[in-house]
Amino acid sequence: MRIEVAIYPADMASHPGSPLWIRVLTPQRRFWAVVSAICVAVWIIGVTRRSLVTAWQAGQDVLAATGHQPDGRPAVVLAGTAALLAGLPALLLAVLPVHPTVRAAGRAWALGAAAYTLLSVARLVPVSRHEAYLAVLAVLALSGGLLLRLPRRRRDPGRAGADVPALAAAGGGGLVSLMPWLWLGALGGLLETVLAAVAAAAIGWLAAGILSPGFFAVYADRRRPGGARPVLAGGAVAGVTLALVAGGAGQPGPALVSPALAIAGFTLAALQPLLSRPATGSAPTALLIGIAVFGPLAFLGPEEVTVMLHGRDVPYWTQVAGVATLGVGASLGLGYGLLFGRRRTRRPSGRLAAGCAGVVLIVAGAVHLGPGQPGLHGDRLFVVLTEQADLSGVDTRRTGQAGRDARVREVHRILLAHAERTQVDLRAALDRGHVRYTSYYLVNAIEVDGGPAVRAWLRRRGDVAAVLDSPRPRPLPATIPVETGAESAPAGTPWDIAAIGADRVARELGVTGAGIVIGASDSGADGGHPALADGFRGGRDSWYDPWNHATTPVDHGGHGTHTLASAVGRTGTGVAPGARWAGCVNLHRNLGSPARYLDCLQFMLAPFPAGGDRFTDGNPARAPHVLTISWGCPAVEGCEADTFADATAALATAGIMLVASAGNTGPACGTVTDPPALYPDVVTVGATDESGTVAAFSSRGPTSAGRAKPDLVAPGAEVLSALPGGTYGTMSGTSMAAPHVAGVVALLWSAAPDLIGDLPATRSLLTSTATAVPAEPTCGATSAPAAGAGQVDAYAAVMAYRRSTTAGPGRG
Repeated sequence: MRIEVAIYPADMASHPGSPLWIRVLTPQRRFWAVVSAICVAVWIIGVTRRSLVTAWQAGQDVLAATGHQPDGRPAVVLAGTAALLAGLPALLLAVLPVHPTVRAAGRAWALGAAAYTLLSVARLVPVSRHEAYLAVLAVLALSGGLLLRLPRRRRDPGRAGADVPALAAAGGGGLVSLMPWLWLGALGGLLETVLAAVAAAAIGWLAAGILSPGFFAVYADRRRPGGARPVLAGGAVAGVTLALVAGGAGQPGPALVSPALAIAGFTLAALQPLLSRPATGSAPTALLIGIAVFGPLAFLGPEEVTVMLHGRDVPYWTQVAGVATLGVGASLGLGYGLLFGRRRTRRPSGRLAAGCAGVVLIVAGAVHLGPGQPGLHGDRLFVVLTEQADLSGVDTRRTGQAGRDARVREVHRILLAHAERTQVDLRAALDRGHVRYTSYYLVNAIEVDGGPAVRAWLRRRGDVAAVLDSPRPRPLPATIPVETGAESAPAGTPWDIAAIGADRVARELGVTGAGIVIGASDSGADGGHPALADGFRGGRDSWYDPWNHATTPVDHGGHGTHTLASAVGRTGTGVAPGARWAGCVNLHRNLGSPARYLDCLQFMLAPFPAGGDRFTDGNPARAPHVLTISWGCPAVEGCEADTFADATAALATAGIMLVASAGNTGPACGTVTDPPALYPDVVTVGATDESGTVAAFSSRGPTSAGRAKPDLVAPGAEVLSALPGGTYGTMSGTSMAAPHVAGVVALLWSAAPDLIGDLPATRSLLTSTATAVPAEPTCGATSAPAAGAGQVDAYAAVMAYRRSTTAGPGRG
């Protein structure tokens, strides 16, 4: 057996000049040392990846069930556990008397595991407070980097600056790694972007402290300088370390792609020959890693990596960017290895290297300004003022078309005057600070373009009751295809229309909803669809798109077309095909915000023409009669339980009937949690299936205030309706149920015009004539039934009204 005697410093990576040790290494011992290191590396990557996926998935489960962003503590515990599982075997490699390369790997991985734990602590900051998160992350990374450097000797040669060629190559490599994000991602607000840059620089500095000067020298072949060994061995060890560091950088969603930066380890290894003194120069590491980490931190909103956004939305493009980063990094490492890792390769001049880096910078800028999404796209703040309008003097006994129109005008006048009077001081202060804002009156509120400093200032004002998040999704590199269907238009009466007797109302009573206007706020509506085209009310004030500013009806998703056609569709899908409709877009890529939801509710009180002023151009005489609301605003979108309470109360005072979906988080009790379904002046609707039983997904009450909800149920499982592009398809949800009840209200008011605006009498007719559904266990102390009063029955409601009055036939 051949005996190899190796003489080397005890820890060349971090203690140059240490006393020499003499170890006797057999080939077998070296082999098993290397195998052990490879096994530990695989273990570390697997444990880290699993912890990141588990943390994100657990958070998404909480979000889907409650609408609230998850608490960060489970994610921190998972990170700590993973770091412990990864760090212990790494620590064993660092202290056992094995080959120096294995010891250096163990030390780097143990420090990487510690950094993973340290950086993950920042996840205690809520996901919606991204600026605060980035600030905490920067402080933690700087603290970790400082702790790593404290034990070093005062004259550690590793403190020397790096060469210009190495810095230029590192900067260029970082920009190349950043390009997928420059193309596919989008920046947030100004402060958010600045803090992301600071945090990324701090993480780069931390990584350079772990992969300390001299680290790669351990993997250099001193007998044969150059070659593939330093790049492959040193790069692999550095890559595992970077996977740990990057795994702690970012909230659970963005952190899923951060370990793709591990491939940069090979690039760092390939850069070592550019250093005039291989044992010096941590600046290239800090620069390359800092620029690369900036990508997911700055170009990805952490709250947007969510199951709420489906299709080719942020989660999809996040994966694409991660894979692209991996591919770009691999190509960069290979290219740098071929350029600089060969024997007797001449170092490029500083000017040449700097010139090449400048070209890369120009290309990176062109990528972002060209196919990318340039500009700042930060979230806003929704500011609710303390003093809300008093509508108690409005006479709600006035009904019928004329009485209701008078109420709408009066409510509109009072709300406008109150907002103009009470917002004067706040608007003036915002103007002085050059802060952009948008005023509202249906709720006395202002949406403000500001960050944490503006939030703190607003909260100190006596005229401000609440400051909520008003999120805005960042733009995408490509438009998401709208949802279409593959089914045909109904050949006969669909089961859902027959189940509530709407077909009998049309066939036997000749009532189809004529004379009534239904307002729909959703993802939009395909105005050219055969089911909807003839029912559009028309005029410049029947459509509003605050998200995309489309001037004619268009559906950006598909959900809005489906729900609206269930209410007014004229090809067999609608409950009230004779009613007309007006529309508004408050959902953008399946997400909304307090401001956008209020935009549409306010538009329905006083529609205004495209491009008009909501305060001066609104026309309350054009207000729809009934609103179908197949959305809820959960906490993740910025809402609190009472956010729209004043808005729905004002609309009800004006005589506008609101019909809202209960939610799809059943069958547990207490799952009607999001406004506006919570409110007493809203008819909240659960879903039934074709058998007439309450669907399992349909949310149940009672609400947090102890109110029994839903009020009614209607067909909502496998409902056939229109989809964009002239197509048809089935969908399930309480979203499908709400428009059925809105359509029944339209039928009832069309048959009985004197009921228009009489919300108590209308609600009484709907609930007293509802069809009983199979009994289910009740919920809570209020014994709230899952079906409310039962399944709405259009025919029974209209006939009950006719039996109670001597009025002649209603208009049809």
